[in-house]
Amino acid sequence: MDNFRFYVPTDIRFGKDRLATELTDVLDVYGKKVLIVYGGGSIKKNGLYDQVIDLLEKNQNKVVELSGVEPNPRIETVRRGVSLCRENDIDVILAVGGGSTIDCAKVVAAGFYSEEDPWDIIVARKGYQGEALPIVTILTLAATGSEMNAGAVISNLESNQKLGVGGPSMIPKVSFLDPTNTFTVPAYQTAAGSADILSHLFESYFNITEGTDVQDFVSEGLMRAVIKNCPIALETPEDYDARANLMWSSSLALNGLTRNGKHGVWSCHAMEHELSAFYDITHGIGLAILTPRWMDYVLNEKTVTKFAQFAHNVWGINEKDPMHAAKKGIQATYDFFKSCGIPMTLPEVGIEKDKFAEMAKQAVAHSTIKIDAFVPLAESDVEAIYHACLTESSFVY
Repeated sequence: MDNFRFYVPTDIRFGKDRLATELTDVLDVYGKKVLIVYGGGSIKKNGLYDQVIDLLEKNQNKVVELSGVEPNPRIETVRRGVSLCRENDIDVILAVGGGSTIDCAKVVAAGFYSEEDPWDIIVARKGYQGEALPIVTILTLAATGSEMNAGAVISNLESNQKLGVGGPSMIPKVSFLDPTNTFTVPAYQTAAGSADILSHLFESYFNITEGTDVQDFVSEGLMRAVIKNCPIALETPEDYDARANLMWSSSLALNGLTRNGKHGVWSCHAMEHELSAFYDITHGIGLAILTPRWMDYVLNEKTVTKFAQFAHNVWGINEKDPMHAAKKGIQATYDFFKSCGIPMTLPEVGIEKDKFAEMAKQAVAHSTIKIDAFVPLAESDVEAIYHACLTESSFVY
């Protein structure tokens, strides 16, 4: 296990009915001028927007709105947010939504203090070390874990790039996690969010660092929690415990708990970011399509032990032969995503092979998967994995 620093100062307010008594007190710590950031309007349909605005108006807050944040938040929206913050001398940002909304808010918060264009902060590919406006979040989708970490991912459709950035000042100060706010999340987005959570766990679990039993066993437990509760939430959207377990799994999957103490980079995210950058698809769906094919592609005599452990401990597969167990675990992963209603081929989400070479080139250029991934991937490897996603797959023969 590597040396590491575990710094997660976010004040989590988990549970129902907490906004009315706690939100304005939390915001008042930072000031009265609030930028509220949200997406396409679902918070207006479910009543959350009216509740928040009513609380802020009664508290005599000055409220400025940045609405319309995209599912893959765009740099143009970030720039608009930075301008709003400067024009209104904003004290605190309130992000109400899922990971895309929170990611956008994070880069707006950093951009407020930077003389650089926000995209220049991102393409520098260095951890952001400057100041940022304080961020408070009200989470409405269990998926990215952005409510409890320093990272953000922003898209630039002009350059077909989707890149990440992060820094200590971008970690939310307080996050309200009320599972009832996810009751109205559509089944497709619930499944996509669960796939995103699982991918965060997979990416850290299948790693080159040895001696990380604590991180791996925690990961396995979180994986089982998602696998158990996602189907329940799909069948019964207002099942509080299912939604609560998905929401808390989202936060713990990417707050450093399962990743710290390890080195090496993620593979499927690097490949999926290109799918989203070129085709603007739902991130979790792209990850679900790619992950089983990547697993099968990198399965070999050196990696089989970890995949067999995954099959045994996560899926309960009792097969003694490690290679056969590993394949059954990969098949179980594929079948789970499919059973959740996720399209499992690229053509189903409008992606054909014409841009595979270009996407593979950028996936390698924008990451170090060719050097220090679980199994290093060259452009030809990434292309092969994309091609495997063109048709339905079977991994156990």
